[in-house]
Amino acid sequence: MRKLTAFNFITLNGYYKGANGDISWHVHNAHNQDTEESNLAEKGANSGNILLFGRVTYQMMASYWPTRQAIASSPVVAEGMNKADKIVFSKTLQKADWNNTILINGNLVEEVRKLKQQQGNNITILGSGSVITQLAEAGLIDEYQFMVDPVAIGRGTPIFHNINHPLNLKLTQAKTFKSGAVVLSYQAV
Repeated sequence: MRKLTAFNFITLNGYYKGANGDISWHVHNAHNQDTEESNLAEKGANSGNILLFGRVTYQMMASYWPTRQAIASSPVVAEGMNKADKIVFSKTLQKADWNNTILINGNLVEEVRKLKQQQGNNITILGSGSVITQLAEAGLIDEYQFMVDPVAIGRGTPIFHNINHPLNLKLTQAKTFKSGAVVLSYQAV
């Protein structure tokens, strides 16, 4: 059975995006080759995991990682992102052009439940807050990893927006970076 991990960056007050989708508050700098955050991004991008996205995050990632700018500024992460197998869930996309991408327009929860039962590489959700909320609600996420940026914002969308029941999580790892960001890993219990 495959393991499903959710990775997202959030503010101190739990938002994964600010008003109007703003993420400019995110201090992570994957483009600086000498940072701890860059090393984490490189490790994640080259983990061999299948990457799972919702439409909005997929379109943002697909518009950046294949570009010359991404390849020049962060070659290891770009290579990993571009060669990774990817799944995008969308009811509105007609096609997914980023290489190694499968488009699924069926029921998110049912399809992920099927994917988890199959043999193969583990799956990582990147960004995609609404996907995280739906799959958390269904009890399908095995591990949550949050990069908490040392910033609070006034408005935005919380990571578990409109969740209907408490999630019981166990902290399994905490890593503090020199930048002040913290990566917290939780296991679903």
